[in-house]
Amino acid sequence: MHTHSSPVDNVAVVILAAGKGTRMNNGHGLPKVLSPLYGRPLISHLLHSIEACRVSRPPVIVVGHKADMIKKALGDYYVYVEQTEQRGTGHAVSVARSELEGKVDHVLVLYGDHPHLPCQVIDDLLDLHFQYDNSLTLATTTVADFDDWRERLAHYGRIVRDETEYVERIVEYKDATEQQRSIREVNPGYYCFNAKWLWSHLDKLSDNNQAGELYLTDLIAMAIDEKVRIGTHEIDPLAALGVNTQQELLAMEEVIKANGAHPSS
Repeated sequence: MHTHSSPVDNVAVVILAAGKGTRMNNGHGLPKVLSPLYGRPLISHLLHSIEACRVSRPPVIVVGHKADMIKKALGDYYVYVEQTEQRGTGHAVSVARSELEGKVDHVLVLYGDHPHLPCQVIDDLLDLHFQYDNSLTLATTTVADFDDWRERLAHYGRIVRDETEYVERIVEYKDATEQQRSIREVNPGYYCFNAKWLWSHLDKLSDNNQAGELYLTDLIAMAIDEKVRIGTHEIDPLAALGVNTQQELLAMEEVIKANGAHPSS
């Protein structure tokens, strides 16, 4: 369902890129999103896809760890907001709020360490979101098994659906029962929100959890409880892969190569 409609300026893309990426240990002293993949910073692959899609506003990049290094590497086309303390994904998005509130109708949340997200996926997610006037539209991906490179998706949250196939909840891996862990539909964490709904619910997030952080996934639970319109868009498992370690970075190159999807330089 790709419409190639005209550019849209009422959507802001917020890219979360504030993490320290301590597990990356890239040896260059670089923040994780600047780790090189195919000779370009990890985040550049995502920015390249966004540039090719329908969103016409410059992305808002939430930076934290080594913020100045990221700004210098990427240049001043982008809008940067600083998350001075790492308090979770929900907090990262709330940092972008003052920059966006009242300016856009929809907010798409993506991650700087997910390099293989084709523009087609972004456009299709937006199309679905607009078509049904959803409060929230999320990408999901389903795998045949969690073997080989798909093992990295095994630790993603599971999409639990009711008998009518409607999303009932998302269960984080660490909270999931064995039975829930056998669910093969997982949550990559790409969300498109109606902006008004998002701003009015961010304040309701609580850090009453093991990590003491504010999680975006809690917003999904709120949307489900409120029975607002939620859409899901099935994407290719490759597009769902994030990179956390040097090993995963190398594996990413292999997977991209093996699937004939070498990113354009």
